Amino acid sequence: MTKPPRSGIAVQSHSEGTKMAMLEGIRIVDLSSVIFGPYATQMLADLGAEVIKVEAPGLGDVSRYLGSGVPDPTMGSIHLTVNRGKRSIVLDLKNPDDTAVLRDLIATADVFLHNIRGKAIARLGFDYQGCAALKPDIIYVHGTGFGQDGPYADLQAYDDVIQAASGTTSLLPRADGNPSPRYFPSLIADKVAGHFGAQAILAALVHKFRTGEGQEVEVPMFECFTAFMLTEHLRDATLDPAIGPAGYPRQLDPTRQPFPTLDGHVAIVPYTPESTARLMRLLGSEALLTSPDYEEAKAKGRHMPLVYAEIARQTPAKTTAEWLAIFAANDIPAMHVRDLDDIRNDPHLAATGFFRRREHPDVGGFFEMQPPVKYGAAPPRDLGYAPRIDADGAAIRAELARRA
Repeated sequence: MTKPPRSGIAVQSHSEGTKMAMLEGIRIVDLSSVIFGPYATQMLADLGAEVIKVEAPGLGDVSRYLGSGVPDPTMGSIHLTVNRGKRSIVLDLKNPDDTAVLRDLIATADVFLHNIRGKAIARLGFDYQGCAALKPDIIYVHGTGFGQDGPYADLQAYDDVIQAASGTTSLLPRADGNPSPRYFPSLIADKVAGHFGAQAILAALVHKFRTGEGQEVEVPMFECFTAFMLTEHLRDATLDPAIGPAGYPRQLDPTRQPFPTLDGHVAIVPYTPESTARLMRLLGSEALLTSPDYEEAKAKGRHMPLVYAEIARQTPAKTTAEWLAIFAANDIPAMHVRDLDDIRNDPHLAATGFFRRREHPDVGGFFEMQPPVKYGAAPPRDLGYAPRIDADGAAIRAELARRA
């Protein structure tokens, strides 16, 4: 049986020499900006892909200015993470010479990713048909705000817009009774869409590896994030006809919060009936589980607020460390509540080497988060640094000239 064409994708078995990085030999031309697209390609750069970041002249990508940049404001602290391991070239796509450079780049690429609205990218000549003419097996990834076959297709999308559109801003009001819609304090929609984008690229690369075919891929933020949030929160509205409202009660229970201790707070998870009974015994609160109020609430599926209230009544009697020792000895899931400013001092993350202090050649000392997934077949490797604007422009242009 004839093996399918590899279409330029580098393949090397362990027996042929030194192990390669997981995505070594894959070239991604990234014309995206802010977080969604750059986060997707950052994960792939971590795996060894060559990511060429195409930036606009002047200020470059907005993500460079997320977080403080010292001494260079174009090298913001979030840029150090979300654009690490990439090469940067500045191209003015209103300039015919620079447009020609992008065409030459796409002709050498496995993947072309952008988050420019469809009509605008078509005017520039870099829609799927234009790029496939340059590289027939290109994987063309369009990061959109909304699916392009719906009425929102041309709307601008940022994290706040997607949180609002998906119903996510209604979750905190359901949980705490404050009726004001609120955003989650995270770029969660951008990052979730970035994960979907990385997944899409990897799946398309597998397809290309098997068949030699490229394809057009659309990754819409709204649909990605809505799917993510409704995995649990569509709940009983999943059924037709619905047997209950949307919203997962366990996540929306206002009493399900970290519990106070003598010197802080602790998270405790009585997830099963057996662990709940064991926890109540440890707290000296067994009587709750046989009380009429509990039995009545349990019959309606509303008993956990009584459990949480009882835990909160008992936990201030001991320190966090004392409770954690008791819970660990009795197989109760629990963890101290860490302040965000203290996370770098977490002993587990220290032991696993999650944070690594490095010296950026342009910025100086910084802490780098290591990729959380570990691959047995991949060799240890240093992650690349986030680039200055156009740091690799001259080198990339020279490489393209040699290919011509």
